[in-house]
Amino acid sequence: MNNSSENEHILMLRETLQRFIDNEMPADLVRKWDKDNHFPAEVHRKLADLGLMGLTVPEEYGGSGRDIRATIMAIEMLCGRSMAVGGPFIQSTCYAGLNLVEVASERQKRELLPRVVEDGMIFAYGISEPDVGADIAAVRTTARLDGEQLIINGSKRFCSGAKISEYIYTLVRTGPKENKYKNLTLILVPTSAEGITFEEQDALGLKGTGTYDVTFSDVNVPLDHVMGEEAGWNNAWSMLIGPGLDIEKIEVAAMALGIASAAVDEAWTYAEEREQFGKPIAAFQSIRHMLADAKAKLHACRAVTYHAAEMLDRNEAASLETSMTKLFVCETAKEIVLSCQQVLGAYGYIKEFNMERHVRDILAMPILGGSSAIQKNNICNMLKLKK
Repeated sequence: MNNSSENEHILMLRETLQRFIDNEMPADLVRKWDKDNHFPAEVHRKLADLGLMGLTVPEEYGGSGRDIRATIMAIEMLCGRSMAVGGPFIQSTCYAGLNLVEVASERQKRELLPRVVEDGMIFAYGISEPDVGADIAAVRTTARLDGEQLIINGSKRFCSGAKISEYIYTLVRTGPKENKYKNLTLILVPTSAEGITFEEQDALGLKGTGTYDVTFSDVNVPLDHVMGEEAGWNNAWSMLIGPGLDIEKIEVAAMALGIASAAVDEAWTYAEEREQFGKPIAAFQSIRHMLADAKAKLHACRAVTYHAAEMLDRNEAASLETSMTKLFVCETAKEIVLSCQQVLGAYGYIKEFNMERHVRDILAMPILGGSSAIQKNNICNMLKLKK
């Protein structure tokens, strides 16, 4: 595909998505989803009907082919309107689709990938634990083999969308803890399994999917639910640090980019419409400079995000670039949104305006998918900064 046809493909997808957002995700409904912490399952299903869940799935499994740039664009646009739709889109196309493509067995791919494409099947991540955050190889949740069954015990924290998911992509210890990185396994745990309890956390933002503590008490899972089956046993570490991790970093950057873009649009419109001292506040230099800075920063964020996506589409090594992108975009997007809130003044602080939601949502972005501190460590380590 040449550059012209690539650009045409992206343009057509953008237009399709914009029509979908205008028709299916009007602002009044989005505010209600946020207020009620509601997941609009019918909208998610319509996204699947459009074929959007196939952006990460090869054609042989029913998808349209792996297209990271298009996936990132969809994340940006959907999250710019509603995290209640954008979040589950990521959990379907990336948590489910990309992970299955990269590390599932052939049987698992043929069984599950068509369901991602056709039904928008959702995975939740069961990685973090009450005492395990950045050092994910220290997980304490265990799985032991009992014939053809796995018996799982332990707890997971910050499982976004766990109750709307079909499977929890669960990292467990399957051998002695002394062999920290070698005795880890990823298991697809059905959320319907007996012995699972969910406790919802009351988070500040990211409403619509819910964030849960999940406890496993003698949960029985068939052995063939090991991700990658035999090849995946005690091999989760290599699965976690592969290309999927790089994509996850720019997924979060795209979320932040979408939220920041929506905040800039709202502040821009408000500045043109709001009058003080007989003229629009957009006439005042302080407001103009705030908006100019926001636009310039947004442009830079978009440029680095799509550059990283294009590197991944070309299958280039991009761990350094994705860490830089995640760090820069999430921190800069937070600056953009908080600046745009100031343009609205007191109106940026009340729930009748979208800005208040953008502020709540953007504060999570430097934390999700590896915090800013972790990305700084990654960057220094990859550039071999001497200690």
